Order: sequence, then structure tokens, then C-alpha cells
Amino acid sequence: MLAHIDATAGIAGDMLLGALVDAGADLEHIQEVLDALVPGSVRFVRSDVDRGGQRAVKVDVEVLVEDPPHRTWASIRQMLQQAPAAVPARTVELALEVFGRLAAAEGATHGVPADEVHFHEVGALDSLADVIGACEAWRQLEITDATGSVLAVGSGRIRAAHGDIPVPVPAVARLALGWPTVAGELLPARGHHHHGHGHGHGHGHDHGHGHGHGHDHGHGHDQGDNHAHAHQRDHDAAHAHEEELPEHARGGPHAHGSPAGVAPGIGELATPTGAALLRGLAASAGPQPPMTVTALGVGAGTKDTPGRPNVVRVFIGTAPATDSAPGAVTQQAADAHDTPAAAWQLEANVDDLDPRLWPGVVEELLAAGALDAWLTPIIMKQGRPAVTVHALARAGAELELSTLLMDLTGSLGVRRHRVEREIRTRSFEEIEVRGQRIAVKVARGADGQVVRREPEFRDVAAAARKLGISAREMLDLARAAVAES
Repeated sequence: MLAHIDATAGIAGDMLLGALVDAGADLEHIQEVLDALVPGSVRFVRSDVDRGGQRAVKVDVEVLVEDPPHRTWASIRQMLQQAPAAVPARTVELALEVFGRLAAAEGATHGVPADEVHFHEVGALDSLADVIGACEAWRQLEITDATGSVLAVGSGRIRAAHGDIPVPVPAVARLALGWPTVAGELLPARGHHHHGHGHGHGHGHDHGHGHGHGHDHGHGHDQGDNHAHAHQRDHDAAHAHEEELPEHARGGPHAHGSPAGVAPGIGELATPTGAALLRGLAASAGPQPPMTVTALGVGAGTKDTPGRPNVVRVFIGTAPATDSAPGAVTQQAADAHDTPAAAWQLEANVDDLDPRLWPGVVEELLAAGALDAWLTPIIMKQGRPAVTVHALARAGAELELSTLLMDLTGSLGVRRHRVEREIRTRSFEEIEVRGQRIAVKVARGADGQVVRREPEFRDVAAAARKLGISAREMLDLARAAVAES
């Protein structure tokens, strides 16, 4: 399934979770997965709400324990890696990606190693609930590839324990590197003065702790240590204070005055957990790609400002049918269209495999669903000649292909990293040359114009064998036929 996250009004972890539940994810099963990780600690509560005139799903997180432990990224990573069988491997993988991004951003912000970043008290449980919840919902909905919109981050400054800080807050600013953002609102309002999200999203949960973004941040305690606290000490204090300020001091876009050191602005629209989920789940930014939408989810933040729906939307669907010419090779056309712009690249160095086996390795990886597979000769330590085997896997298939790669080569490990690709739309047509049917790959540019037509060499070679001519001659004949068509 394909997905597109609409974060043009901002994003927070509970908002995305609400959208995914609205799109069809099973909240009761999400609760069971979270209970397997942190039993008896957190409870999800769903409600249908109105935000700016739009119906949306609100998922609140209730913390059930009085004194939750502080957790570092290192301890959270270990907990996820040692998760019981009730927690699906795909959910763990996605959560590690999201939390890793969040910890790296917070660590860079505070100048400490990511492993030392603290997720304090309630903030740790809230962040776990939002991230695990959203990742499990993502898995349930079988989303394998996703894009995201421009991210509205807000504007102005907010109060913090150590002074006032700019919007986007430091962690969001780092998480947004390389992603298109907009300050304030994407589209300015017309007519009457509204304050938009002037209060920020206010994605806190009603724990009685006075959180503004409680699930993204912690209590805001200044404990005087040198560790990064995942933005929680500063940021929750900021939003607790924000609620007490007069309207003009809360960062509204039409503020006529503000306290010293607090510039007017719309306030905070994107939280660190929300931004980390967007970056960890969506492979690339841009408009919604061509897709047949089969489900729509609308997730709500806490604040409700008239005329400014405080929501995140998620569109889920399938790639549309290709516009192939009559007689097109249907399976090839479908495979070509279902080529995601982002994938996992798998690699392993192998120095002890019989060279005669390598063609079969590549073929088996491709047959198992790899988007591509190839070999690179290398020289390893002590001058040993070896081969690096590479494969591109769709999101969701990387674990299975990694296992297959190790089984085929005897390698004890596989490196994986996420890659983004610029891909031209392609489809297949079919031509006939001397009675032989040959598929032709058709590539189109962003404007839909055909930029290249090329006969598939496998079909060319098969036709050459049947006709008893060389593959080179058959290729010339096929290209001439393509040019004539």
C-alpha cells in the first residue's frame, strides 16, 4: 500500500496515530503491542472530535503509573531490540528508525551522544506510546512506501526553562533538514482575523502535569545534569507558561505586542516526535503521488481554533493502473509502475563463494522481489579478492531479502541503508518483429512526455535464438520497429 502524510497544518505523534486509526488501524491491537513492551503503564483512549468544522479522531494517552523511570535512547533501543514475540518485527524496525532520528536530533541539539539522550518520566512513556502506536498502525495498514507534504513548523518564539527559544524548536529544525518546510501556515487566511494555531498544537495529554506537548516532551524538570533531555525540560515549561500568557504573547500571527524577547508568530505547529515520525515513515517529500485512494484518516490535535482545522491527514491507497497500449505486457507494466522512489539497499562482502554460483544468487534475489541486484568486485583485507553483492528491497521486504541474501551466500551479516531515487515513470508496450513479440519499456518525464523507448533485451535475445540470427541484428531490427511505431 502507498501512503501520503499531509502535514500542512503541522504534525505531532498523537495526531498521526489518530489519523492512522481513523484510516482503519486496530487500536485494541495497538494497545496489546504496547502492553507487551511496557505492561500496565499506558492506555490509549479514542474519541471522535471536531476540529475547525472537520470530524477527526483524537487518540489520548493516559499514563497509569505514578513514577515512570527515566529512559535513555540506549535503554529504549535495547528494550525494542529485545521485544517479546507479541511485538511484530516490522513495528520494532520502524520504531528504531523513528526513535533513532529523534535521539540523534536531540543529541546534536544538546551536544551529547545520542545514546545519552534522556526521555524523562511521563515524556518517555508518551513518546513510546506515540511512536510504537504509529509504527504498529503503519504495519497493520500494510504501508510499504510513503511520501509527505511540506511540513508546517510554525513561527515566532516560545518560553522555555532556559529562556525563550525560536520556532521551529531546535530538535524539529534538525529533523527537518533536507525536508521542505514552511513557517506559519501554508495558506494564509482571508477576511476576519483568526489566530490560527496561535496556541501551538497543544498535543498534551491530561495527566495533571500541565504538559503542552506532554507526550513529546517530559515534565520540564531542570535536574541540573549535563545530558540532553529530549527537549523536555525546556519545552514543556514553555507550553505550560504559554497557557498563562495573554493572547498577544502566545505567538499569534496578528499579535500587536509581546514581552521582551518573545517575537510574535503563529506558535509551534510541529513537535519533535511528529517530525521524527514523518521523516522515519515517509521516504520523500512532495505532492501526493498518483494513487487510487482506498482509505483516508484524519487525526486531531488537542486545540480547536475556528477556521483552522488542527489535523493531520493520511491518504492510503494503491498505484493506479498504467496507461499501456493494447497488447501491453501486463505483469511487466505493473511491476514497472510499482517502483518506489525510496528503498532499502542491502550489501554484503563475500570472499568464499564459488564464482559459478553468483549468477544464480542475482537471479534468486530478483525472483524474490528485489527491485534490482548486482555485484561489485572488491579487494578485502590481506589482499583477498571478493565480491560485494547488492540488492534493492522495497520497504517491508528488506528483512526477508536480507535473510535470503545470507542464505544464498553464506554471509554472516548484511548492511542496510535507506536510499532515495529519482525515477522516471515507466510502462511497457509490445511490438512484433518477424513474428516475434518483444516488450518495449517506455519512460516518461515529469510532464508525461515520452523520453525513451527501448526494447527489452531478454525478449530480443529470445527472439534472436528462435530466428537463428545474432542478438545484435535482432536488437537493430527491434529498435527500427520502435522508431517506426
